[in-house]
Amino acid sequence: MFKVSQNGTDRLDIEMSGKLNAVEMKIALDELVSKSQNIENGKMLYEIIDFHLPSLRAIGIELSRLPSMLSFMKKFDRAAVLTDKLWLKRVSEFEEAIFPWLKIKAFRREEKLEAETWLMR
Repeated sequence: MFKVSQNGTDRLDIEMSGKLNAVEMKIALDELVSKSQNIENGKMLYEIIDFHLPSLRAIGIELSRLPSMLSFMKKFDRAAVLTDKLWLKRVSEFEEAIFPWLKIKAFRREEKLEAETWLMR
């Protein structure tokens, strides 16, 4: 499952659980681009509930859309990641080196209030 919700004019809330296949990946990426259309200096709250690597075809879909995904990422300046997996926390914070304009901080899932407070700074 991949769910994208608008939360105000400058924030997207994203929930992910399970394993995405190619069809689900296409729908998810389309939804991210569509719902971020008018966002500038945005915030993302990304909750990873039960992570499984996407299928190889899903990864192929994501790689084929790399230019549009970079444009999508440039609309945001902060991202909070909620996860209970230590390795996902480390990977998400490592992404800050890949996207230097984007501040990324990982939190435990029960720290949602702290994550939302950090996003609003």
